Order: sequence, then C-alpha cells, then structure tokens
Amino acid sequence: MIVKAHQPCEDCGSSDALSVNKNGSTYCHSCQLYTKGDAPVAPEKPANALQGWDSISTALATGKPASVPERGLTAPTLSKFGVVLEGGRVLYPYTHANNDPEVIAAKIRYPDKRFQTVGEWADTGLFGQSAFSKGGKYLTIVEGEYDALAAYQLMGSKYPVVSIKNGASGALKDCKKAYEWIDSFEQVVICFDGDRAGIDAAASVATLFSGKAKVVKHSEEYKDACDYLIANDYVAFTNAFWRAEKFVPDGIVSGAGLWDEVNKPLEVAEVNYPYNGLNDLTYGIRQAELVTVTAGSGLGKSQFVREVVWHVLNKTDSNVGLLFLEESVRKTALSLMSLHANKPLHLPTTESTEEERKAAFDAVMGKDRLFLLDHFGSTDVDNIVSRVRYMAKAMDCRYIFLDHISIIVSAQAQLDERKAIDEIMTKLRMLVQETGIALFVVSHLKRPDKKGHEEGAATSLSQLRGSASIAQLSDIVLGLERDGQADDAIERNTTNVRVLKNRFSGETGWCTSLYFDKATGRMSEMTNGEDKL
Repeated sequence: MIVKAHQPCEDCGSSDALSVNKNGSTYCHSCQLYTKGDAPVAPEKPANALQGWDSISTALATGKPASVPERGLTAPTLSKFGVVLEGGRVLYPYTHANNDPEVIAAKIRYPDKRFQTVGEWADTGLFGQSAFSKGGKYLTIVEGEYDALAAYQLMGSKYPVVSIKNGASGALKDCKKAYEWIDSFEQVVICFDGDRAGIDAAASVATLFSGKAKVVKHSEEYKDACDYLIANDYVAFTNAFWRAEKFVPDGIVSGAGLWDEVNKPLEVAEVNYPYNGLNDLTYGIRQAELVTVTAGSGLGKSQFVREVVWHVLNKTDSNVGLLFLEESVRKTALSLMSLHANKPLHLPTTESTEEERKAAFDAVMGKDRLFLLDHFGSTDVDNIVSRVRYMAKAMDCRYIFLDHISIIVSAQAQLDERKAIDEIMTKLRMLVQETGIALFVVSHLKRPDKKGHEEGAATSLSQLRGSASIAQLSDIVLGLERDGQADDAIERNTTNVRVLKNRFSGETGWCTSLYFDKATGRMSEMTNGEDKL
C-alpha cells in the first residue's frame, strides 16, 4: 500500500518519482530501484485534505476558470479540461472510461506536490478524454495532467491532448484500457517525459498502436511539455511535435550474428491440436500463424473449430477471442458449454439440470478468458479487422477464431469476390504479423464439377473460394471431408481431416478421422482410421 507518492529519489535525482509503501519499502518509477522497508510508515494526510467525493464534485461544478501564471497556463486552457483551482489545490476532473462526459472522480494536487484521488477512480479513462470527440487526425498522449494542459496550449489549442493516469509505469495499462478510443485517431503522438522511464514507456505504448504511432524527442533543454511552456518556447515544442518520428520497433539485425539464436533448441508449440493425427503433420499450434479451416457447406467446420477452442482453453492460460459471425453469442456460449457437459445443451431436446448448466458455464465462460464479438451491426472488413486487433492488443487474446470470411466478403460494397477476399486475407495476414497471434479463419469451398463436398469429395487448395490469396497467405490450410448423404450412420458422421498446406514442416495429406457423436455433441478422433491417400 502506497502511503507517500511523488517523493524525490536520492539515487537518480528525480524530484517526484519515488513512492513509499506502508511497510517502509520504496520504489522509484524513474530508475526502477526498489528498497526494502525497515519499519512501518504511517500515511500522511495531505494538508487541507478534502473528505469525500461530494465536496470535490461541488468544487468542480462551481469553480470558475483561472490561470496559472507561474506555469504560463491560461484560464481558457484550464476551462477546456474542467480544471479548478481552489485554496492552493488543483482539482483535475476525470470522466468514465467509456467517454461518458459525467465527472466521476478527481485527482487533487496539493501545494507540496502530494496527490490524492477521490471518487470512482478505478472506472476512469484518460485525463482530458471526454473533452475531445472520438476520432480525428492527431491525438497527443502525455505523462501528466499539467503536461496535457501545456501541450494543448502550446499547439494553439487546436489538437486533442490527453494524459495517462498513473505515471510512466502505468502508461501501457492506461492506454490498453482506452485502446478503442485512442485507435480511432489517424495518428497517435506520444510525448512522454524525456527521462529513461518516459522513453521506455513511450516505446511500449507506441508498439501498441503500431504504424500510426509517433514519438516526440525532446530537446536537451526541456524534459516535458511543462518545461517548454514555462520557458514560453512555443516554437521549440511545435518543432519537436512536427518532427516526431514514426515509431519503428527494434529488430533489424545482421544475419552473421545469429549463430547463438539458431543454435538454441527448437521450441515446441505452446499447445497442440486436440487430435494426435493432426499434430503428427503440423507439430501443433504456433503463435504468429494464420490457419484456414475449409470444407463444404454444413460439414462441421464450426464444430471442429469449437473443439480446438475448448482444447486451447483447457491447455493454456491464454485469453481467446471468438468472432463467430454466423451465430449469436448465446448460441456460441451454449455450444462451447456443451463440450464441457458432454451433451448438446444448445438443442431444445437435451435434458439438463440448472446445476449442470451452471457448472458448464463456470468452466467455459466464468474464467474471464473468453471474449466474444456480438456482431450486431457492421461486418465490413475494416470493422472486423479492428475488432481482431482490439482483442489481440487490448484484451491480450493470443488465440483468435474467425468464422467465417464469406460473411465479411458479402458485406463489401464491391461485387468482385476475388478482390474482396484478397483484401480481407491481406489485412488479416498483416495483423497476424503485427500482433503475433494465432489466428484461425474459416472459409467455404467452391463446388467441384462432379461429386460435391457434401457427398464426401476430397478437398484441395484449388477449390478455395475467390482468388489464390487464401492459400498463399495461410501458414496452414486444413480441409474437412465428410459424406453427409451416406447410408451408413458411422460414415455419415465421420469427418476426414486433410492438411492441404503446411508451411511449417511441408507435410500434407490425410492425417486423421473424427467421429461426431450426436449423443454427446463431441467430435472425437478415431483410432482405427485408414489412410485416405
């Protein structure tokens, strides 16, 4: 528990980066030095501390615009952000993270540079977020409330500026929470402090927003936006702003220096498929790979994908994102719960107790690791891609499943299916490289000339819908084959899995047979399957 914040650090010279905990230990957010505590420290209540949210809320609502001459800040600037000066204190209003303009909390800065937060602090967004509309050309993110005021004024009060809530150490967490709002801007300019903590935090936030992020490099004379304004050096700040460079992550290396890297033991996949025969050819599921699952209509693609989802949930601690565009989130949830219960809970004829359903819900949905897209509304390519990126970056989903791309293609304004598939696959491929996720995509097949896939026809890469981009851009392509019209019940419910493309090992062909048991609703591997080559 922190009892003193924004204290000076004797080790690195920072004037306000040290926190003191109740047990006497300290941590500097600038130099990252931690010291153990020797004795408990009693919390110090700031001078003139206000008791409760009601009095702060009243002060914010009734306060009049004022200037801060010693910092060069004008009354209109403070008014734009709703900042109030009262009795030597500075009251910074904070609104809800969902951009609701209602003020629900505040940070109080006291004359001795100590701080206090009141109100529903955990639910707040970035400082200044509700003062600006979502979307636009430029958004600047700074490290403190005074910096936000200063940067906004230095840029002629024209462009949105927000501040993170909790200093450099909390920058990434704060920006993840506000990811969708920040990502609505075309360019994100990160203007953190020029010290080591600020530089490192800027890099982590810039990575979050990929190609649209730029990082301001301060001149030697100034550490942050406040320093520029105090010196009345508008020109130096605007020059630094417009010269901000597009963020390029580290990673360009010489091949000659890679011996130690290539000499390391090869890492196995974090998680395998639920079927041994499939693992024998693919060597499991890897991060930063795009896997396409394809079959004829109604041949069990979605059930196969659900089995993989359930397996990943049970075998990893990773978050999982689902974009099942052909069904409601209720149907998706019930279908996944069925896998835990070993009975088809999504069918009205299945008998189950409330205890069974609750146990299945807790096992599947109750772990807070599964995130579903409620896709009511737009399914155009940019909207879906942005949701996948949000799941990957803001929700930390390492495995994401998209079923299926044909719905996205049909939503495009252009009528050329080939071009539409090229567009969606190219953007998804780039997203996999950008985020490092394992992305599973379901795609339909073209009808063959003779025997249809619904009658057990073999799958091939040439039968993928649209252009060749699905085959070219996928790392793994899995084809599912089943004769849904067979007279024999076992054959009618048996799916053959064929690896059509395998960029990892190069091995392709039939790998396993899966039997769907209507009583349990499960798709299980057959141990006596014959080679289908």
